[in-house]
Amino acid sequence: MSCLVNPQAMRETDLILGPTRTAEKIAVVGAGPAGLAFAEAAAERGHRVTLFEEQPELGGQFQLARRIPGKEDYAHTIRYFTTRLKDLGVTVRTGHRATAQDLAFADRVVIATGVHPRQPGIPGDTGPTVLGYKEVLEGAPVGQRVAVIGAGGIGYDVAHFLTHNPSADFYAEWGIDRSLEARGGLLAPAPEPPLRQVTVLQRSTTKPGSRLGPTTGWIHRLELRMANVEFITGVEYQEITDRGIRVSVPAPEPAGGHTQEGGGVALESPRTETLVEVDTVVLCAGQESRNELALELAGDSRPVHVIGGADVAAELDAKRAIKQAVELAAALP
Repeated sequence: MSCLVNPQAMRETDLILGPTRTAEKIAVVGAGPAGLAFAEAAAERGHRVTLFEEQPELGGQFQLARRIPGKEDYAHTIRYFTTRLKDLGVTVRTGHRATAQDLAFADRVVIATGVHPRQPGIPGDTGPTVLGYKEVLEGAPVGQRVAVIGAGGIGYDVAHFLTHNPSADFYAEWGIDRSLEARGGLLAPAPEPPLRQVTVLQRSTTKPGSRLGPTTGWIHRLELRMANVEFITGVEYQEITDRGIRVSVPAPEPAGGHTQEGGGVALESPRTETLVEVDTVVLCAGQESRNELALELAGDSRPVHVIGGADVAAELDAKRAIKQAVELAAALP
């Protein structure tokens, strides 16, 4: 058992934030999950922390996550950290992209600059019908027919965001009888029609959603099933045009399921090309670390730590980022 935002839960006797022996001036760059968690934990120990964030608001990826239906409570997490940093006397500088010169005052630097979306390199992926997931979640106009490239956690969240009807009644959608007159309090689910027609594409041939969290993955899969989201696996991307996205996919197996062989050598599986006709293509094809400042400070004589997405971008994971941040704060002198 564990807690997303409190890694000390169930570890109260070994992850301890005791008073520091030597108060340091610490600069933290980036106010996403990792930066916020470290700033709070280090300040709680008695260090003098200055937190830099280039956006006007704290939160980083939490600011995107809170826009997903069902994840609105991340706004409370941001509110919590904002209040805690104020109570602990952390100096917060928002709307400012920190430079190496800005950090000259610090005894120690923590880089928590997070990630940026990865550009998949598909011909046409910078065209007028293409949007990144960040733009979509921040309110960019999206067409009625949408292709989502990537079936990871962000791809699922974006597909849910695009299909969810804000007027839907939660209890009707999930078949919950609030009057308790139905047997077991359950009714037939009655979801609202989806707002858009969404197709999710993935390169892998594995079952979509297989890497979602074990406790909530079934919910996300069911949400998209109720929204009639189509999944296409084993995709090779050819080109994005103003009509949609051209892909090749594994051809259907011949009757009987036999595979073609030649001279004892298995031949490459046949593929077929198709055009997925959509109005908008949304890129959810992974992330890359934003660590330019960390590289600039690599030869610094002071301790420089890199945490969160700036350290490891694969499979965005706020739980891992916060855990790493608090463990680092606990390990300081």
